[in-house]
Amino acid sequence: MQKAKKCEKTACSLLRDGFTLVELLLVVTILGILAAVVIPQVVGHDEEARIQATRTSIGAIEQAVNIFAMRHNGKLPDSLDELTISTDDRPGLLKEGSLNDSWGMPFGYTKQGKRFTISSAGPDSEMGTEDDITN
Repeated sequence: MQKAKKCEKTACSLLRDGFTLVELLLVVTILGILAAVVIPQVVGHDEEARIQATRTSIGAIEQAVNIFAMRHNGKLPDSLDELTISTDDRPGLLKEGSLNDSWGMPFGYTKQGKRFTISSAGPDSEMGTEDDITN
């Protein structure tokens, strides 16, 4: 009798190892529902993050232009490339790769007298449209 009970226990444990098809379908369904809820929340934020990163970069370039002007008796740089040039005693104010926006396009720079504008073409990569980002 004891041997029969052992066999029954072994057979029962062999049958319970693993998941049933219903359990697997339930897990896949739950994961599908979670994905349907989470993915729309995450997808739209990458563009928002790029816009915010570009605004931050414009702020950093604006500060670099002001520091350049202080070092050069109020003279603004002729181009943003001047901000990356190091002199004998001072490194450049910006790294070369920092002159592109989050979409890989170069920042625009215009100056008029003592005023200057730094701009990005924005998500559509075309200057002069509604999505341009400026300081």
